[in-house]
Amino acid sequence: MNELIREKNWGKRNWKWLVPITALLILIIAFLSLTSGLTSFAQAYTEPSLYENALEKARQNKRVIQVLGNLQPVDKLTIIEGNVVYAEDNNAVDLTFRVTGTKGKGKMDVTAVKDNGNWKYELIKIRIKNPEEEIVVVEKN
Repeated sequence: MNELIREKNWGKRNWKWLVPITALLILIIAFLSLTSGLTSFAQAYTEPSLYENALEKARQNKRVIQVLGNLQPVDKLTIIEGNVVYAEDNNAVDLTFRVTGTKGKGKMDVTAVKDNGNWKYELIKIRIKNPEEEIVVVEKN
């Protein structure tokens, strides 16, 4: 009459609360990682002088005019489609967004540092796929 009673393993005993908690943790991690990136886009979105001044400097470059033509204004959606990384308590930024001209299009990379409320550009360059070329508009010495 002595029978060995086998207990279910830990996973089978606790699956009813383990699965929902695991799913909830995954959702929280995903939400936090997505919203942390959104704050950078929102800040760049609210600082149009950051990208408009960089675009103005590019419009004055002879090689940009020769390859891309007259650069079109940047719309707000373009900034959201790009890449923005703020650092140093939001006083430094790396920004990438697409630019479109009358002759072609490319990606503009901007590195800037805020000094007394104004952005000082350390690097402005435009990358073009066809023909493959990189035009440096501003480069810090």
